[in-house]
Amino acid sequence: MRVLNFYSAVFADQLRNGRKTATIRLGDKSHKYRKNDCVLVTIGYQYSPRERIFHAVIDSVEVKRVKDLSPRDIEHDNPEFRRTEEMVHFLEQIYDRRVELDDIVTVVRFSQIIDRPPTIRDRLHGIGGAQN
Repeated sequence: MRVLNFYSAVFADQLRNGRKTATIRLGDKSHKYRKNDCVLVTIGYQYSPRERIFHAVIDSVEVKRVKDLSPRDIEHDNPEFRRTEEMVHFLEQIYDRRVELDDIVTVVRFSQIIDRPPTIRDRLHGIGGAQN
């Protein structure tokens, strides 16, 4: 099984709350992630313990230039961003190098795998979900 790892604990809440549903990685990662693959989403640094967040299915893998990222691509990666300039600055921080608009990135969209989605009826009757 492949791992889709995030280094910043800042993403933990966004992932758990379903606000982060994509990752934009510098370079062509289409050989590493493929549509319908099951991945383990984790948070942590290399050579350190990682926190398991959830299993996910890869919905799509798209290779494009930074300048071709849509506001939606950017928002799915980081709900706080909308503009390409914000994404470029963020990628420069992560990869510790200058990122150009012509650089290639891979947009990996994913969906959390849950045991069984609660139905509307379940929610109305307090079954299968968080109870107050």
